[in-house]
Amino acid sequence: MRILGIETSCDETAAAVVTGEGEILADVVLSQLAEHRPFGGVVPEIAARAHLEHVDRLVAEAMSRAGLGYAQLDAVAATGGPGLIGGVMVGVATGKAIALAAGKPFLAINHLEGHALTARLTHKLAFPYLLLLASGGHCQLLAVLGVGEYRRLGSTIDDAAGEAFDKVAKMLDLGYPGGPAVEKAATSGDPARFALPRPMKGKPNCDFSFSGLKNAVRLLIAALPQPVTRQDAADVAAGFQAAVAESVADRTRRALAEFRTRWPDGTGLVVAGGVAANGALRQALIAEATAAGLPFIAPPLKLCTDNAAMIAWAGVERFRLGLTDGLDFAPRPRWPLDPKAAPLKGAGVKA
Repeated sequence: MRILGIETSCDETAAAVVTGEGEILADVVLSQLAEHRPFGGVVPEIAARAHLEHVDRLVAEAMSRAGLGYAQLDAVAATGGPGLIGGVMVGVATGKAIALAAGKPFLAINHLEGHALTARLTHKLAFPYLLLLASGGHCQLLAVLGVGEYRRLGSTIDDAAGEAFDKVAKMLDLGYPGGPAVEKAATSGDPARFALPRPMKGKPNCDFSFSGLKNAVRLLIAALPQPVTRQDAADVAAGFQAAVAESVADRTRRALAEFRTRWPDGTGLVVAGGVAANGALRQALIAEATAAGLPFIAPPLKLCTDNAAMIAWAGVERFRLGLTDGLDFAPRPRWPLDPKAAPLKGAGVKA
């Protein structure tokens, strides 16, 4: 089995070809960091235009690296949502066109399912397992029970962790993307110098919140002598990073306890998404997984951030089960993995 995957949900244009055995024949990613860096975040219109400009070339490059013609594919998979709708539309239209021209089935992949199933591509992990998905757009704890079968245990009621990293980096003028910039600054900082809140710590559910922490950092920076010195910035970054790690560890600890009770045959704690690259967060999560008696699993960094190999692999998993989509599929800006989950409650919940 050979599946072409296309990913255009945010600010990476990507194409990949993956086999049914999990061999990545090609994996091409074009980052748009330079285009968005002047704005300190992703600009949807710029992202969509960049996808439109580059996606055909990247697909052709992936097929060339894989040494395949379109007739040798078994199916074409493209991210159908959630994400920035302009970019999602570009990828879906491209995938449909290739599928139609080549006479192959089309698969619309939930971007979050791509992240959720990556551990099965890289580690052959059996169901069920607990997933922490932490990125610029998402922060969720999900029990992954099977393909298309997910139970949300917790989610953010306002900002995602990656979004908070980006905003704090912008406040401190550390550069973009914010995650690596904050982590780098924090290496020379004192995390105990400033008292920052640990949002949601000790709460009875498994939900996250980062807007209050982000605002506390904003007020802290405003109260410092201006301009902020390099050491002040490092101390703020270290304190913020420690607060995020402690908060996420607390939420994950509660989710692990619930997961182990409901699914005692669980196989691991998986972390995915760009925030999974943060070393302080990883160490905190390794400790929680160890305490819960589960292995900690993190796919290679290039497969944690947005990529098309995960989309192609999710296509493999779905195609095996006969789960294909019609060419009338409509791109979705929002697409929850657990549509039966109770609505989130909070002042910052995005509709």
